[in-house]
Amino acid sequence: MAELAEFEKQRSRLWGIAYRITGSVADAEDAVQESWLRWQRLPDGEAQDPKAYLTTVVSRICYDQMGSARARRESYVGPWLPEPVVTDGPGGGPVDPEDRVTLDESVGVALLTVLERLTPAERTAFILHDVFAVPFPEIAEVVGRTPDSVRQLASRARRRVRAEAPRRSVDRGEHRRAVDAFLTAVMGGDFDGLLEILDPDVVWRSDGGGKVTAARLPVLGDEKVARFAQRLTRGFDPGSMRVFVRDVNGAPGLVLVDPVGAQAAVFAFTVCEGRITEIDAVLNPDKLRHLGLLDLEGA
Repeated sequence: MAELAEFEKQRSRLWGIAYRITGSVADAEDAVQESWLRWQRLPDGEAQDPKAYLTTVVSRICYDQMGSARARRESYVGPWLPEPVVTDGPGGGPVDPEDRVTLDESVGVALLTVLERLTPAERTAFILHDVFAVPFPEIAEVVGRTPDSVRQLASRARRRVRAEAPRRSVDRGEHRRAVDAFLTAVMGGDFDGLLEILDPDVVWRSDGGGKVTAARLPVLGDEKVARFAQRLTRGFDPGSMRVFVRDVNGAPGLVLVDPVGAQAAVFAFTVCEGRITEIDAVLNPDKLRHLGLLDLEGA
């Protein structure tokens, strides 16, 4: 049996690959677990390069998952958003028990949403090559293509990501100020304040999955989004609702929790030039279960 220590050295990287390919915490966990089971069955010394071997294994598992995942998402009720990863932020402890993923632009909710528009082969090639620097011959083993074909897949995906990925601020302080201003305006019922912080072409996406009330089409434009945001807390008990500023997929976002009503929501924001350009709201309870949000009261 291959050594546990070798697998543990790669575990965080494997989870990061799996989450970016699938956009699902649950699927990423399953892929890493399956990789571990295969690793256990491997005779000692058979994998000359454990990192390369395990990268290929977990990537192939995720790539195979994507066919059925795409079929499920085509019948999904309303916009599909990735399962969020929530942490306290720099220097803070994790809220999400999965603290192994390295959070950066490649795992932002807005970018993962763009990656959903790629084919499974394009997405896998882009993530492995552009994010994790996996050589094309190794990626070819994952997707069953030639290295030259994989190079073309990655190039095509890169062009599309560059064209469709939202412009965003790299200044964390600017991002946090925009989120704080949004929260203040929403909680204070300040419509004009919302218009000041929202980009004129802002986009709001809500993922309720048919389980809770949510907009089934994106909401476009600052006035429509501002009105929609003002209805944000409806359905939450004002006496028990709690709002937390937390990092959502690596950038400041918001978490709403109503322990009495057993409801929760996670909001990710894209900020550019001091204004919010995209808001992604995950309300589907199935996508929030891994966070244990209803245990956050008083945190």
